[in-house]
Amino acid sequence: MQIPFFNRLYVRIWLAIAAAVLVLTMGFGWLWRAQTERIRAERMAEQPARELIVRDSAGQVIGQATARPVRVPGQGLEFQVSMPDGKVLSIQMPPRGRGQSGGPPSGAPPRWLDANVQRNPSVLLWIFGIVALAVALGSYPVMRRLTLRLEGLRRGVERWGAGDLASRVRVQGRDEVAFLAERFNTAADHIETLVQAHKSLLANTSHELRAPLARIRMGLELMDTTPSAALKQELARSISELDSLIEEILLASRLDAARHSTSVDMGHKERVDVIALAAQECAKLGVPLHCEASALHAHAVPRLISRLMRNLLDNAQRYGGAEVQMVLRESAQPLAGQASLEIEVCDRGPGVPQAEQQRIFEPFYRSSHASERDGGVGLGLALVQSIAHNHGGTVQCHDRPGGGACFVVRLPRLAG
Repeated sequence: MQIPFFNRLYVRIWLAIAAAVLVLTMGFGWLWRAQTERIRAERMAEQPARELIVRDSAGQVIGQATARPVRVPGQGLEFQVSMPDGKVLSIQMPPRGRGQSGGPPSGAPPRWLDANVQRNPSVLLWIFGIVALAVALGSYPVMRRLTLRLEGLRRGVERWGAGDLASRVRVQGRDEVAFLAERFNTAADHIETLVQAHKSLLANTSHELRAPLARIRMGLELMDTTPSAALKQELARSISELDSLIEEILLASRLDAARHSTSVDMGHKERVDVIALAAQECAKLGVPLHCEASALHAHAVPRLISRLMRNLLDNAQRYGGAEVQMVLRESAQPLAGQASLEIEVCDRGPGVPQAEQQRIFEPFYRSSHASERDGGVGLGLALVQSIAHNHGGTVQCHDRPGGGACFVVRLPRLAG
């Protein structure tokens, strides 16, 4: 997640302080100006009235009055002079600019401020109090909003750490705190999914192990001095089922761990001839193979791709009867911008209901059409999905025209 520059915490804090200082400066400048005008007005009011005489170019007096100067903000001093004809003239004295003779030196504090401070030393304390109050009022809302979000994040982490794995924190804004909350929620989702998967794996494993163990225990109890061939065969089948189950559980665990960690080695990926591997697996099970491309290669672990094909074919033969076939082709749908290939296995069985075509890939999930006598523990298709994801591919299930089901695996294809 790329955080915009103006949404970063340090920028927002800096802007909040800068805004508070700006507001303070404008407010203090207004107070300064108001105080200056008030002091000057008081000084003007204390000055005695002065006699003003207005003469023309010949030196004749054309107007005379005794008046006090009036300060006009921004225009200087003003005097009102009454003329003999009844008219009133306004005489103005513009304010002197900085640096002109008679004024305070440039950069020196105004005389009114010195005098005011001398008369009342607490003025500076009031000024500093106003500064502190303005900064506090300007920065508090931003700081409080930030700390509230951090407190919410802390409470969410504490709830999650106490065992409430479903606890999540609210994501607000687009800054670092929001990014941290989003990352926490993502990590919590992954961990909750992983824990739930492990719980499901343990629960289903214990259930699946009971059946063959019970058969072995019963066989041992019924065994006499010379066990029958049927009993030996049943014990061998149960032991083989246990061995296959343990192997699939270990492989599923390693594949799941490999998705979340690079330290788990699932084998060396190399350039694999997918057609050659498919031909070997189809020949072992007597399944027809149809190739719609002269050559198909993938960057993969050969034994895992063989296991993927074998599980698809075993599942199709177990639930789909004898009409099973495998088709290899170049896919028209790219994977992450890369060319891909398709491994399709179809059967003529009862098919998979639309509502179960996604759940069929969950560990230990059996379709509603499956029964215990069909065999299998529900890990074959889950392994197919894990192997496909481990190689950057996908797997889907859809209905086969005319009845049955088709499983389509898409893997990235190498050129040549």
